[in-house]
Amino acid sequence: MSYQQYPQQQQGYQTGTGEPPLWAPYYGAPLPAAVRRFFKKYATFTGRASRSEYWWWVLVAVVVGIIINIITGAGGTTVTADGTPVPGPGATVGLILAIVWGLATIVPSLALTVRRLHDVNLSGWLVLLGLVPFLGAIALLVLTILPSKPEGQRFDVPTA
Repeated sequence: MSYQQYPQQQQGYQTGTGEPPLWAPYYGAPLPAAVRRFFKKYATFTGRASRSEYWWWVLVAVVVGIIINIITGAGGTTVTADGTPVPGPGATVGLILAIVWGLATIVPSLALTVRRLHDVNLSGWLVLLGLVPFLGAIALLVLTILPSKPEGQRFDVPTA
């Protein structure tokens, strides 16, 4: 969906950057812009997020998670004299990185998911479907894949 469908929002484009303002979704966002907007809107649960903003961030989160798992796995384990496996130093570093990464991104990830649901013209409270084992994650996946709907503009909170 292109931004031309929302002519009243085009006036809010930042001059020179070609990006919509932070309160508006960025349809067709490139990877760097999507990640930048993710962190700029750290705990913003209002407004909307386009599919590209959402899925670029999911890709980055998955890649970072894979890298952290590789670091943890490469750290290996050592076996004590009595045969008990003990995590190696690399595994400990990987575990610490995983905890820090998880704590640093849990709030903005939830906020991004809520904004994505708003773009589909659904309540952000549907993010709680993720608490339902297995089926909730599948339902959220389907809802985040849905195309944007113009009716979702009701969730926009334009700022000056």
